[in-house]
Amino acid sequence: MFGGGSFQLGRVFGVRIGVDISWFIVLFLIIWQLSDYYRDVAPGSNAFVLAVVSALLFFLSILLHELGHAWVALRNGIPILGIDLWMFGGVAKLGKDADSPGVEFRVAVAGPVVTVLIAAVCFGLASAISGTSDAINSSQFDQSTTGATTAVLGYLTIINVFLLAFNLIPAFPLDGGRIARAIAWKITGDRNRATRFAATLGRFGGYAMIGLGVYLWIVAGQTFSGLWLAFIGYFLASAARSAEAQAEFAGRIEHIRVADVMDAEPVAIGEDAPVSYAEHTFFLRYGWPWFPVVDAAGRLVGVVSREALESVPAEERDTRTVGSVMARDDGTSGLRVRLEEPLENLLSQEGLARLGAIMAVDGEGHLRGIVTVDAVRRALQVPA
Repeated sequence: MFGGGSFQLGRVFGVRIGVDISWFIVLFLIIWQLSDYYRDVAPGSNAFVLAVVSALLFFLSILLHELGHAWVALRNGIPILGIDLWMFGGVAKLGKDADSPGVEFRVAVAGPVVTVLIAAVCFGLASAISGTSDAINSSQFDQSTTGATTAVLGYLTIINVFLLAFNLIPAFPLDGGRIARAIAWKITGDRNRATRFAATLGRFGGYAMIGLGVYLWIVAGQTFSGLWLAFIGYFLASAARSAEAQAEFAGRIEHIRVADVMDAEPVAIGEDAPVSYAEHTFFLRYGWPWFPVVDAAGRLVGVVSREALESVPAEERDTRTVGSVMARDDGTSGLRVRLEEPLENLLSQEGLARLGAIMAVDGEGHLRGIVTVDAVRRALQVPA
């Protein structure tokens, strides 16, 4: 999927917001291009400041677009591993695939709906300001301020309309491709078949962008736009090919569930256990770097690491409980998976990559097993 390693900016509604280093490169290029643009459309204004503000507001629009996906996903029980801003915009990383075409459609369409609202608000504000500019008292706002504001709002309107049109191209993994997958899934009743169909559209869409980019570069003389479009097309086609291969593979393992590969006798620590007891009875005995933590009813509530225990002063280890030092699991941290979920869903779980294992729980959240990376690797070694 798009995006890579990033550093965290903050959290919104509990969702991690990260920025990839490539984002800064694109931010610089946008500011550079917009500086020339504003010198032409808003003479007398500080073109560089307008360019910086516009670029940041553009990426804010992208962030709101991705938050739209994230909000709907969370409301439908899909955990969000985070949102990353990078050179091609943004990506909301879902903890698992949708379990029905209806959920897939709602999550996919949420981002474009947000973009429509942003474009409408910017257009409405620009129209209101330009329509009343003659009535504004010059002692409050001069004409250059009004023109600059209108220019920024006009740019945001246009760029969000372009973002909307681009995202609605029926090419997976763009939003339009995900909508197409939801429709195909509804018609065929087969998610993997629908994914292959949408991915095929994505490959052809990527090739078309590459072709158009080469045309703009060589024939029309628009070097920057042509190369950029071809670059986007290449990554779109690559992502579509990866999705297609993943769908083929998922079709071979779709009968395997979490319960089939888990260790059904997990070792867990009670959250009310003293730190000293957990240290001697579990960590020193087993030598593992972490353990799941459960409440009195056996429900998974978190994970405690050796480092967390060692951070407790020696004189407090008999009185402090494991629950006071554990990393609490709220159900969206990527540390748990349901027993009945397909093995495929484990492949994108953050906890599996971070801890080397993930906790399997039942519908009430009771810990029923642990799935290790080795267990998943063995299960994936199925005949083609």
